[in-house]
Amino acid sequence: MNQIELPSSLVSPEWLSKHLTHQDVVVLDASWHMPASGRNGAEEWQQQRIPGSRFFDFDGRIKDQHTSLPHMLPDEKLFSKEVSALGISNHHIVVIYDSLGLFAAPRAWWMFRAMGHHKVAVLNGGLPAWQQAGLPLEKTAPAAVPPGQFSARLQPGWIADADIVARALQQNNSRVLDARSRERFSGTAADPRPGVRAGHMPGALCLPFNELLQDGRMLPEQELAAIFAPLLTPEQTLICTCGSGVTAAILALGAELAGHKNIAVYDGSWTEWGGSADRPVEKDVC
Repeated sequence: MNQIELPSSLVSPEWLSKHLTHQDVVVLDASWHMPASGRNGAEEWQQQRIPGSRFFDFDGRIKDQHTSLPHMLPDEKLFSKEVSALGISNHHIVVIYDSLGLFAAPRAWWMFRAMGHHKVAVLNGGLPAWQQAGLPLEKTAPAAVPPGQFSARLQPGWIADADIVARALQQNNSRVLDARSRERFSGTAADPRPGVRAGHMPGALCLPFNELLQDGRMLPEQELAAIFAPLLTPEQTLICTCGSGVTAAILALGAELAGHKNIAVYDGSWTEWGGSADRPVEKDVC
């Protein structure tokens, strides 16, 4: 087969359909749902999926197993082991989707980028867009796949911890954007996690993730650029945060598509910051 290249970090259902059977393409379902939804991504993947896709479990298996914070990025060893078990090697092009359109897939995209893998993209519109395009689903039992050989190489620039965020909030060469709703940012809505305070980091800016989306798809690049332009300059480092590091990755993906280069995700996000008594919190209108 001829070699193929990703057009960007976002691909259409038509592009994926054209290249679905290429030997270098691996498709992952990274669906994850808020606990209150009652939905289970892995169970739904078992029932129906894009043909040949494997399930990427960043909430259970592919996470730091030694912290109480939800779905934190694992170390290189665990990531390499779990990704290899999915039949992925470093030469593969990885396309990631989720069942909500565009919600959890960017989290998995960011994880691959943070682990040094550049040949990774999100399916724009996810499983709903695939179905709306009339493309086939696989509903039989998932087939076993032979293991791959994936070696992760951690890229610290893609990752921010609480101390990095605290410094960034004081620096003009950085911006911290919060992907949570305006109500949660302002503190008018309580945090859904027990023991986590309401409000936001002093100096952070509010950009709800759904403002980058329309009908479960990412907005066009020019529209994304117009959204980010008033919030940060191309020279500034962007740190994206949210409730637990999932929708922050939507901002990271949108910023990259808009042309920004220095992008990180605060992995602990508000669950860590709002749950730590020694971190300052503000409440005001977003």
